Amino acid sequence: MPRKLTLPMYLPRMLLQPMLAWVLGSAVLAAAAASAADETSSVCSRTCDQIKVPYPFGTKEGCYMEEHFHVTCDHSTDPHKLYLNTSDANIEIRDILLSGELHISSQIARDCYNKQGVQVFNNQISVRSGKFPISITRNKFIAIGCDTYGVIEGFDGQNYSTGCWSQCDNINKVINGSCSGIGCCEKSIPKGVTSFKFNVSSHDKHTRVWEFNPCSYAFVAEETNYAFSSVDLASLQNRSMVPVVLDWAVGNQRCNEAKKNLTSFACKANSHCYDFDNGPGYRCNCSQGYEGNPYSPNGCSAIEFHIKDQTWWFSVSDIDECVISSPSPCNITCQNLPGTYNCSCPEGYEGDGRTDGSGCSPIPNSNNIPPLIKIALGISIGVSVLLLGGSWLYCGFRQRNIINLREKFFQQNGGIMLQQQLSMREGSVQYAKIFTAEDLEKATNNYHESRILGQGGQGTVYKGVLADTTVVAIKKAKVAEQSQSQIEQFINEVIILSQVNHRNVVKLLGCCLETQVPLLVYEFITNGTLYDHIHTVGGTTSMSWENRLRIATETAAALSYLHSAASTPIIHRDVKSTNILLDDNYVAKVSDFGSSRLIPMDQTQLTTLVQGTLGYLDPEYFQTSQLTERSDVYSFGVVLVELLTSKKAISFDRPEAERNLAMYFISAMKEDCLFEIVDEQVINDAKADQLKEVASLTNRCLRVKGDERPTMKEVAMELEGLRMMEKNSWLNDKKNLEETQYLLGDQLSNAYGGGTSMSNSTAYDSIANNAMTPFHSGR
Repeated sequence: MPRKLTLPMYLPRMLLQPMLAWVLGSAVLAAAAASAADETSSVCSRTCDQIKVPYPFGTKEGCYMEEHFHVTCDHSTDPHKLYLNTSDANIEIRDILLSGELHISSQIARDCYNKQGVQVFNNQISVRSGKFPISITRNKFIAIGCDTYGVIEGFDGQNYSTGCWSQCDNINKVINGSCSGIGCCEKSIPKGVTSFKFNVSSHDKHTRVWEFNPCSYAFVAEETNYAFSSVDLASLQNRSMVPVVLDWAVGNQRCNEAKKNLTSFACKANSHCYDFDNGPGYRCNCSQGYEGNPYSPNGCSAIEFHIKDQTWWFSVSDIDECVISSPSPCNITCQNLPGTYNCSCPEGYEGDGRTDGSGCSPIPNSNNIPPLIKIALGISIGVSVLLLGGSWLYCGFRQRNIINLREKFFQQNGGIMLQQQLSMREGSVQYAKIFTAEDLEKATNNYHESRILGQGGQGTVYKGVLADTTVVAIKKAKVAEQSQSQIEQFINEVIILSQVNHRNVVKLLGCCLETQVPLLVYEFITNGTLYDHIHTVGGTTSMSWENRLRIATETAAALSYLHSAASTPIIHRDVKSTNILLDDNYVAKVSDFGSSRLIPMDQTQLTTLVQGTLGYLDPEYFQTSQLTERSDVYSFGVVLVELLTSKKAISFDRPEAERNLAMYFISAMKEDCLFEIVDEQVINDAKADQLKEVASLTNRCLRVKGDERPTMKEVAMELEGLRMMEKNSWLNDKKNLEETQYLLGDQLSNAYGGGTSMSNSTAYDSIANNAMTPFHSGR
């Protein structure tokens, strides 16, 4: 039965258009309600208290499309609560949207201490959302606290791990609304995640900040529903749950495959299909001009308007685009059709009749053009010219604003300073290239998410292909305000790093300064990270001890070069296995200098804001904020432990005494239990004496006091010496030595001074002299 709405006869004509829009909105809601009513029957309840349960979801058998759409309405509570039927039966649904979103509530992980630093509460939260992946566009992993590190990990076959570190020593330094590491930090979540767990811990047990922050908190939350405040440090404002958004789709195929079987195809009448981008399956949406549930058996419906005696009538059938559209979609004659409309031209005219098409134009030699049509055509042409002219002016102003904005960013980011530095080096080789914003937008397909190579605390790295087909890695830093001194330091780093020419350091090719934050362009390394190769799924790796020792030696040589051979010493500050890349030949390349610092020749240390990665961070640097070259030595020591044990630097899956790999290794060395923690393949490949030497070197790198650690140059030389002795171990074999002396006579004795073994210092001093050629900024 059509619904009736009477409008006053004296309503001004100028108000008909907005009133009509209001009526249309009301009608759409009525149509949706009618569609929902059609889906509701005495068997299938489509509500749980105030929560709607649209198909394909349902609370009873026969009322849902697939088993994972089966939800449970708990009538024992007031109001009633709706839950997912997954292994985590406590996932409460707050809303279900036909756009493909499932709004739920999730718990919060806490780590609390009393004033004496004794832990009083700690919990780990695990979530299994079945076939509903967490939305990567709507959620963030967030950790709250001034002595806090939070970690989120996948399980049940989803192998990933990430986290962030937040600290502060004074509540007055906390910035409300900012979640960049001072009291609050956040991380993005990868695609397709359905099983995840997160935990939160403290380094100093909140003893320094207990008065205003006794606990650490971590949770996954809908980004737009949470804004950090300093008030949260006390008790998170007594929150127990936070909102989270899950994605949902139907089927396990893409649209093209699903359409081949119309019996099982979920998109019904007057709807269209589009592919799901956060996992397998597809989604449905009502076609233009229609409303309702595209998954319901009756499909989507449209709305039809009628007018008679100043009374508007509408029924669920069709939208009359000829009436409600402004301007009219047709040039002259408009005919409404179910779900669409048709434009036509009167006799004596030709064209498609559409306002956005060719319109209607007189047929040549036709003299039967009414004056009214001529006036209408003149007005249409005049309006079109005005629209085109306005569009041209708008595009011109917009392009000019973009150019001005890029010039502003170029100056803010030190572009003029960099050009001056480059011009001062005329006549010498210039390594740094300044790319334009268009160059890098084209190279990354406008920074499409498919080009993302990785994301971290410093920013996002994209794969790019330059105009000359060179494949590069482009690092886009997070947005942050920069002082003049920081800009000068950045420009200096670009000049220095672009000239670093070491086979084990990723080459910096140039930068772009026309964006809000500078972009850095590096050579592209093809074979992933060292972390990927030693921490494989299942915990086993095929990497031999020989390759591990070689990669460690190459990495040490690169860091030694940065510390000792560069014209201005460079401290990397974030040495870890994910920042050591491997090329096609498994040659190590040290990367990611986003945290690096240049050390003036007259200084041995810098006072900086503590920055690094949990598990690799130098404890002396963490306590004193004094950054030295020995901080890199400690981090490299953790990498050596990873190579020896094939264990991660930090893992909450291990017992508490073993969570921190460096501490666990030091404890094992003290108790003479080295071979109990070393990887089985390493034990099988390496000689016991050689393994003990590497372990002893590692132990020295991990000493708490920086002055007691060796320099990177000493580490590099010792590792190279161990490799050299391994390669020439046949000289220590008496039988081989006698055979060689028999064949070569006295030549062998003369070559090595008559001895039967090679001096360690001679071996690796020789190698070091060849591997570490001095660097000059002007070459």
